[in-house]
Amino acid sequence: MNFEFPEISAGLIAIVAVAAVLIIVLIANLKVVPQAYRYVIERLGEYHSTWEAGLHFKLPFFDRISKIVSLKEQVIDFPPQPVITKDNVTIQIDTVVYFEITDPKLYTYGVENPISAIENLSATTLRNIIGDMDLDHTLTSRDVINTQIRVILDEATDPWGIKVNRVELKNIIPPREIQDAMEKQMKAERERRARILDAEGEKRSAILIAEGHKESAILKADAVRETKIREAQGEAEAIIAVQKAQAEGIKLLNESKPTEAIIKLKGLDAFAAAADGKATKLIIPSEIQSLAGMAASLKELVKDDKDPGK
Repeated sequence: MNFEFPEISAGLIAIVAVAAVLIIVLIANLKVVPQAYRYVIERLGEYHSTWEAGLHFKLPFFDRISKIVSLKEQVIDFPPQPVITKDNVTIQIDTVVYFEITDPKLYTYGVENPISAIENLSATTLRNIIGDMDLDHTLTSRDVINTQIRVILDEATDPWGIKVNRVELKNIIPPREIQDAMEKQMKAERERRARILDAEGEKRSAILIAEGHKESAILKADAVRETKIREAQGEAEAIIAVQKAQAEGIKLLNESKPTEAIIKLKGLDAFAAAADGKATKLIIPSEIQSLAGMAASLKELVKDDKDPGK
């Protein structure tokens, strides 16, 4: 069986080929710019435009992408730079610069090598700033140095379409002999602080002990004083009680209207109490003498009654 194909003219084939080439060229020149990126476009060797994020078409054979620029914040860690301080000490300082591109056109055409330019500029600025400081001031003024470098770099890189956000001094490395001296100084300072703390502790302990002795003496004195006060109060109360008892006795005696004989007997009791052996000399009233003689006679009579043999 023979198949017959329709004849295709050469012109149709050429048209199809050209259309296919045009489609391929069109597809090849469709560009999608990602987020946070910018494309710098040149037309016939001259800056034409800056593409933002989205779909774009590049004119074939006339346009070309000169540079792809990232708008993200970038970090550059520069190697240590030798810097001489005001007191002639050579130290090594490495810096970290945080920057972002704000103008892709200026970044593309403003300077030949922006990163190298920033590195050299930061090194020069660092030497100028550290040259006006001594070593101790440099070690304690990181924030001041960071701020000064950032301001100078930001102003210098503005024509390049670069904004410097932060500058950090990563390390400040003094010479080895300076490090040894600093370590000895820090060790001596720590020892001095330790001795001060020990002395303050001993002082505080002595103060507490003295205050304890003082409070103890005060408490003892208060106890003695309180004891004496209570003893005096007890004695006073006893005297008052005795006086009240005597007064009550006299009152009762007066109310009972005692006879003369009872009064003489009371006087005899008082004489007996006085003659307890402690006195060396006694004066006896005549009434009491006669009463005593009568009492002695009565005593003899009682004795004779008990002894009938006499």
